Amino acid sequence: MADSPGATAAGPSPTKETDCGTCVCAGHCARHCPERVSAIRTEGAVRVACATGIENPPKDVASIIDHTLLKPDATEADVRKLCDEARRYTFASVCINPSWVRLSKQLLTGTRVKVCTVVGFPLGATSSESKAAETHQAVTDGADEIDMVINVGALKAKDDARALEDIKAVVRAAKGHIVKVILETGLLTDEEKKRGCELSVEAGADFVKTSTGFGPGGATVADIELMRHTVGPKVGVKASGGVRDFETARKMIAAGATRIGASASVAIVKGSKGEGPTAAAGKGY
Repeated sequence: MADSPGATAAGPSPTKETDCGTCVCAGHCARHCPERVSAIRTEGAVRVACATGIENPPKDVASIIDHTLLKPDATEADVRKLCDEARRYTFASVCINPSWVRLSKQLLTGTRVKVCTVVGFPLGATSSESKAAETHQAVTDGADEIDMVINVGALKAKDDARALEDIKAVVRAAKGHIVKVILETGLLTDEEKKRGCELSVEAGADFVKTSTGFGPGGATVADIELMRHTVGPKVGVKASGGVRDFETARKMIAAGATRIGASASVAIVKGSKGEGPTAAAGKGY
């Protein structure tokens, strides 16, 4: 698995009594205020609970955004612009279709920006062998992260063995690179979303992700909360589909998202800095 993708961004360490309410990371009290935890236990507590998300997003919100361009008519000029913006704002990654992986890798060499691509996209209905082959090619071309679409039909049919092996095939082919499993939550019941998360964790995926942006619906706070609760703190949760402004991104992060997928990334960052609208930024992934 990747380096603690489920961990939320750490805030400043509490240093005095009044700082206790400013913790923004699950587990801060145990790490930075062990004496307070000890005092609580002395009073009889056997477990200390905390929220799964963070109320305030990291100051550098760009660092958790996958700057996304997945439209079928994207041109080389569009991809070059995407990578230029990613360099300028230092996004976590660019998320592009497989045919653009090599170019994106060349354009982003020497930066901290990763190259993310999609597999079995957008339907998830290709064979596991095809998904594994796509993954192998993507990694060979320079992809750092793989966003695969789960076999939605298998999941809905309760064919857990098939859905599990489908994810495992991609994880194996990724050879240690980050794998995110797109559930396409708009097509699933809550029980199916939970089972998709559980299978993703069992298969060794690093993240679960809400949507392709091409199916019905997109990321919702309720789905992010459900997914975070299901996968626990060690697996990442990516909110994608309809996250077009800072206010929406903030809500997703507070609900437990550790990565945001968006085409309106620049607008989100500007909104976080008060340089543009914080809501209703417009259309996009």
